[in-house]
Amino acid sequence: MKLYTSNRAPNPRRVRWALAEKGVTDVELVEIDIMTGEHRTADYRARVGVAHVPALELDDGETISESVAICRYLEALYPEPNLFGRDPREQAIVEMWTRRCEFYLANPLMLNVRHSHPALAALEATQVPQVADYNRVGAERFMRTLDRRLADHPFIAGDRFTIADIVATVGLDFARLVKYRPPEEYAHLARWLADCRARPAASAGA
Repeated sequence: MKLYTSNRAPNPRRVRWALAEKGVTDVELVEIDIMTGEHRTADYRARVGVAHVPALELDDGETISESVAICRYLEALYPEPNLFGRDPREQAIVEMWTRRCEFYLANPLMLNVRHSHPALAALEATQVPQVADYNRVGAERFMRTLDRRLADHPFIAGDRFTIADIVATVGLDFARLVKYRPPEEYAHLARWLADCRARPAASAGA
């Protein structure tokens, strides 16, 4: 299998982190330079179907894009350590928190960075400062929810590390490009973030 990835983008890091958590080393990493538009070339679009990274090309030529979908496929191939839930109840809880973290935290922070970092102007038709500000406020609103959740849970979906933690941490880490830090009053969020960043696979996936 080949993983089309980019060290400049946050979503491919989700997949690299999941691979590192599972100790998978037999997936070939193919670096795509998104700053020069390599993901928009006819060849790449023919392989993937969309101008997105990451994308996982299977041995039979089928290609899967969207980071969480790729991670779910890898979970089926490499089920341990479990990242998506062991039974229907836990799977639903992990899915719920993963979607929340993607929609209300990671995506808004990515838009904040893309509309405020000068070097990323090449990725937007027009950078709009108001878009950056609006998304930062929305992300911080959800951080308050996470802080309450993490007051009595070690990780977002429960008592162990899951894909929800990967999605949330990668989103917060990407915001460091614009020197963003979560509000200091979210002490439980800070504790959790430090724990996630300390995991060996966190640096392996970076």
